[in-house]
Amino acid sequence: MTTSWGTEALDLTAYLDRLGVPAQRPDGEYLDRLHEAHIRAFPFETVDALLGRSPAVDVRGVQEKFLGGGRGGYCFEHGVLFAAALERLGFEVHRRLGTVGPAGENARTHLLVEVVLDGRRLLADPGFGSGMRRPIAMEDGARSSGGGMTFGLARVARGRSRGWELRKQRGQGWEPLHVTHESEVYPVDLVAGNHFVATHPDSVFRRMLVVTGFLPDGIHASLTQDSVTLRAPGSPTRHGELAPEDLDPWLDRLGVRLPEDDRALLHKRLADLPSPT
Repeated sequence: MTTSWGTEALDLTAYLDRLGVPAQRPDGEYLDRLHEAHIRAFPFETVDALLGRSPAVDVRGVQEKFLGGGRGGYCFEHGVLFAAALERLGFEVHRRLGTVGPAGENARTHLLVEVVLDGRRLLADPGFGSGMRRPIAMEDGARSSGGGMTFGLARVARGRSRGWELRKQRGQGWEPLHVTHESEVYPVDLVAGNHFVATHPDSVFRRMLVVTGFLPDGIHASLTQDSVTLRAPGSPTRHGELAPEDLDPWLDRLGVRLPEDDRALLHKRLADLPSPT
């Protein structure tokens, strides 16, 4: 069956093989397993935007990059791939757009995936790089914990509309991450949002390298052009500087496989950027 989202183009077998997860009946436990396997298999990374490229945000283009090219990407790419896989596996899926930062100042340029299971709504966020292991119930005050991190969801008002604010626990407080809106999303919305994120001079991804992912030992690592942050369950967060000569080994460890020409171009681009701190 052909859909406007092109989910029929997904090589579901190759996707599940990459995750190391077999196909099975769509239920909550399986959804949790898929979500965590996805974020472990594919890093969040903004390399294309820094190289002046606008990545594909259709199923065929994303799987060519993720499955064929050994890469990751940002929210539009992760959300497109994850939603297509869930639909092919029999889940009820709705794409949703979110706002990172103040509503009215920032556009809806974050893609999330809402899944409905037995009448219960769940919010999946495979493309934010936050390390949230599994979807969170779309209920005011809901919590989702795993890997030493806890996330919460709150119903919030933004002008005349209402949304869902995802928060990350920091000590005794909560750090707002983004607000999910409930309006219908169409493929053209992703094309427009992706164009801004990848090409507009005000886009943070045009001025800053961000790579996050999981190391084989389960540590969650976050890179910028000059820093490394490591988080492991039960251990203090570690912060360190990233020297230019250490960037390539870290990209390899996190599964960002770039050809030599692109590595050289990335180093040149980063040398021209100011420190994000």
